[in-house]
Amino acid sequence: MTFPIIELMETSDGSHTLYRPDLNETYHSQHGALQESRYVFIERGLKPTMQRGLPGIRLMEVGLGTGLNMLLTALEVARVPNLFIDAISLEPFPIGSVLAKQLNYPAWLPQHANAGFLLEAIHRSPWEEETSLARGFSLRKIQKALEDFQPEELVIDLIYFDAFAPQKQAEVWTAANLKKCADLLAPGGMLITYCAQGQFKRELKAMGLKVEALPGPPGKRSITRAVKPLTV
Repeated sequence: MTFPIIELMETSDGSHTLYRPDLNETYHSQHGALQESRYVFIERGLKPTMQRGLPGIRLMEVGLGTGLNMLLTALEVARVPNLFIDAISLEPFPIGSVLAKQLNYPAWLPQHANAGFLLEAIHRSPWEEETSLARGFSLRKIQKALEDFQPEELVIDLIYFDAFAPQKQAEVWTAANLKKCADLLAPGGMLITYCAQGQFKRELKAMGLKVEALPGPPGKRSITRAVKPLTV
């Protein structure tokens, strides 16, 4: 497997993202990495799932990337007593510890004294092993693409679909991959993503999911949330 060149860059809110020259694509919105991640995945995905009152949330992320989504998730769950999040995150091309140490997210999260420790722990934790990283939060990183991932008997309450855009990595957004995600969702489970592509939304609807177009963060007109009905 040939690893791509990955470059560090700053977004408009001051927080870092990464850039893949081979795809001419950034890992986050250039309008603000931290802003986008918090708005899309935490505010529109994690918090509504937490409001369901589940004693534990089974979370799957497609695209670990910089680890920002997992960092914000761990910080959020620490605020809620008696809640546990068991997360898995797929990433075929890990960024490596040298690049991870340069990410400036802890500087933009001054209210969280442990943000730097958590971000380092996310990237240093072993692959393919479930690791407890903070109170109420465990993570298992899987070094595979979604199309190569065999989910076994997993049942998922929330999916962060944070792959590169369909026009950049069409192989991740195939009907087979989307069906894999839809099949993994528990009744009432949710998929949340920054993507608002029409074909993508039609595929999810065809799989029986209730699809919503939500207002997007700055620089993005809309995002997509898809929910599996409680009854079929």
